[in-house]
Amino acid sequence: MPKEFNAVKKLLAAALAVAAIAAGTSAATAAPVVTTTNAISSSFADTFADPSIIQGRDGYWYAYATSDPLVANGPFGLMHMARTKDFSSWEYLGTVFNDQTKPAWAAPGSFFWAPDIRYFGGRYVMYFTVTDTAANPGGDPAIGVATAPTPAGPWTASDGPVVAPRPDGAGGYFGTIDPALLTAADGKRYLYYGGFYGGISVTELSPDGMHAVGSPTQVTIGDRYEGSYVVYRDGWYYLMGSSMNCCAGPTTGYSVFAGRSRSPRGPFVDADGAALTDSRVGGTTVITQNGNKWIGPGHHAFITDAAGQDHIVYHAIDRGTPWLTDPFGINRRPMLIDRIDWIDGWPRTRAGLGPSEGPVPAPTTGSGLGIDSTDPAGGLLGAQRKPGDALGGATAAIADAAQTRKPAPGGSLRVEADVRLGSSFTTVLGGAAVVVTVSTDKVSIAAGRRTASAPLPADFDRTQWNKLSVQVSGSTVSARLNDAGLGDVYAEAQLAVPGLKLGSAPVRWVGSAEVDNLTVRPVAPPVRRMADVPRTGKLLAGDEFDGGLGADWSWVRQDSAAVVADGKLSWPLENADLVGAANNAGLLFHTTPAGDSWIAETKLHLDTGVDDVRNYQQAGMVAYLNDSDFARLGNVSIWKTRQTEYGRELVARSSDGATSYGAAAIGRSAPTLWMRLAYHRNAAGEHVYRAGTSVDGTNWTWGASWVLPAQARIGLYAHGEFTGANPPPVATFDYLRFYESK
Repeated sequence: MPKEFNAVKKLLAAALAVAAIAAGTSAATAAPVVTTTNAISSSFADTFADPSIIQGRDGYWYAYATSDPLVANGPFGLMHMARTKDFSSWEYLGTVFNDQTKPAWAAPGSFFWAPDIRYFGGRYVMYFTVTDTAANPGGDPAIGVATAPTPAGPWTASDGPVVAPRPDGAGGYFGTIDPALLTAADGKRYLYYGGFYGGISVTELSPDGMHAVGSPTQVTIGDRYEGSYVVYRDGWYYLMGSSMNCCAGPTTGYSVFAGRSRSPRGPFVDADGAALTDSRVGGTTVITQNGNKWIGPGHHAFITDAAGQDHIVYHAIDRGTPWLTDPFGINRRPMLIDRIDWIDGWPRTRAGLGPSEGPVPAPTTGSGLGIDSTDPAGGLLGAQRKPGDALGGATAAIADAAQTRKPAPGGSLRVEADVRLGSSFTTVLGGAAVVVTVSTDKVSIAAGRRTASAPLPADFDRTQWNKLSVQVSGSTVSARLNDAGLGDVYAEAQLAVPGLKLGSAPVRWVGSAEVDNLTVRPVAPPVRRMADVPRTGKLLAGDEFDGGLGADWSWVRQDSAAVVADGKLSWPLENADLVGAANNAGLLFHTTPAGDSWIAETKLHLDTGVDDVRNYQQAGMVAYLNDSDFARLGNVSIWKTRQTEYGRELVARSSDGATSYGAAAIGRSAPTLWMRLAYHRNAAGEHVYRAGTSVDGTNWTWGASWVLPAQARIGLYAHGEFTGANPPPVATFDYLRFYESK
């Protein structure tokens, strides 16, 4: 038997005779399910963009947002704060800074964006974007940092940036924006920052988190990602970033994609093995729009609730009310939250369903077993109640041994707490089926005759408050020690125990620690299967291009250079465009089948090379009502990247016919790419077109949906605002087919 297990048996026998008292009690009655409905910020704000979130030691969840006005015609804030106990009701707390406390090194007209909240070293630490510094007025973004004793402040800004502006060598500055901190298993702190202009980079920080040290590493290519957030899970660091335009009103296609690495410095690759630094850029979809009212979901944070369920907190746009005031003004981006499911090792929002519109279960908060999580001593035997401090309130001091007054239910279980550790602290679940010990140098698990451990960093500070979670989910036991439960990690041990069955028993602790925010909850049942996606049935119609274009084809602005020969439609890219006022690009349409559900598919070959600039060579499919109302799925060159873009244009201001254009990214680009548009009518009777792509014609990545006001014509296009090549590349289409959707 492991040494930790034997020691626990002896201590329990001597110190926990009270176990018999609780042995006959039953588990606490399950509390009513609390629901929440997006947008969760609607009770106090119309917009709450770029949200980040943390649980304070007082049990509240605190959320922070960028400095847009909260409501129509409201003033710009200096970043916003709000809090909730249950994610159902919220309290607005005011701004992070005021004119007297904002960073003195910021230029007078600077904005403050994208706060990232953390807790370590006994204080709350906030990183944020300063859009313009006093050193180079006019637009030289940098990363600021501020600290506070409580999550509500007061916030004290540092004397200078933690990451200074980065000159681009051409008289401007790279996008040093959107910070996100990670404390990694090596004990170091890393800050991720950057955006489309210059890509996302990561730099090590000093132990206090106030200064960048060493040389940064670029972890994404430019022109693709911003709004990064990194979490550690199962030995992997997952870098997630938002892509495309955050703020295009009713045509916003913002989405979140992920790559993972064994190192916090990357390289980060997606589920298909494509790197986020590749010209044909990688990224596995975390969340994208699904055809309901929410579009542009992105710039997110992660939390884990008391049941071990992960959630994504993000902003999105209601396509019916996309602006705070007038069209083309400030985008209305409220805060939303949804469940994250880990499927085949990748984070997926609601198993791929995307943003929710109706009521859904809120994150699980508080504890079962009659424990008041913010005053936990009353629910424990053998623990002493301490007054705590102004931040966290009463705590429970365990000097030798303690246990819950009621037995925890059998089966999957999660025990989590803020802890200030003594030299050794052990958690015992299921009688003695699972034993987890945090010793001076490691976190260890013992279950049956199996053991696992993970080392703690040499400079780990046990005197500070940290987050300890112990979870049994099926036959897997995990134990994790980190800063504040936000995806960071000091140590995580995992152990697979085939046949493990956790019986009902009190949760027990042996050793010494001060405990706060204690929760004991059954683990949320994991979702392991992706939601259904469109699938093709029988062939309904189409053309294999084995002859001339027949009666089913028609043109808008016919291009005589497009020819059918050798079983293909060959179409040199036109130096033209369909977006904005140009409307000079040719479009070739095929008659669509009848019915309210079908899938259109084509196979396209377009070689746009790699790494060089060929703006904006593209070809693909289009769902078209008119020149100002369409959705366009294309394989496109965007600066040095090659992406698959699903764009939308519509009339955004009826008074003068002004149009808005935005796009979502889908899958990975390749010289030969299969494309699909899946059509259906939603519950409101609207016309929904969902895009999918494939690099092999067999395995499909399904992405964003756009809603059109009527059924569209389906066709092909081949053009670019500026092709950048003479002669222009030739797009070749093998076929256009229409299938039954099943």
